[in-house]
Amino acid sequence: QVQLVESGGGLVQPGGSLSLSCAASGFALRAYRMSWYRRAPGKERELVAAIATAGDSSNYVDSVKGRFTISRDNAKNMAYLQMDSLKPEDTAIYYCNAWNNPWDLPVDYWGQGTQVTVSS
Repeated sequence: QVQLVESGGGLVQPGGSLSLSCAASGFALRAYRMSWYRRAPGKERELVAAIATAGDSSNYVDSVKGRFTISRDNAKNMAYLQMDSLKPEDTAIYYCNAWNNPWDLPVDYWGQGTQVTVSS
């Protein structure tokens, strides 16, 4: 079964940290660009961070730059999102995404999401 499963979400106080994991099964992550998205209540889905297949480059939405770090371990078939200095506005469901475009035929996989709540 082709699957992405997020874990690591939970409740954290403002200024705290949380580490999210994304485990892939049924396919090899090494061939896919990995991204983390989030959807806050009443808002559209937002791209948070993305990382290239080899992990040699990454990018972030402005609101999380300097606070979040995306990484991957292709040997373990996993991707991660380290979140530091969390703010209440970071509260959202976080999703991992794997994307590839072999032979100009896009392939796109999504996890079911993990809830992150930042509140005092």
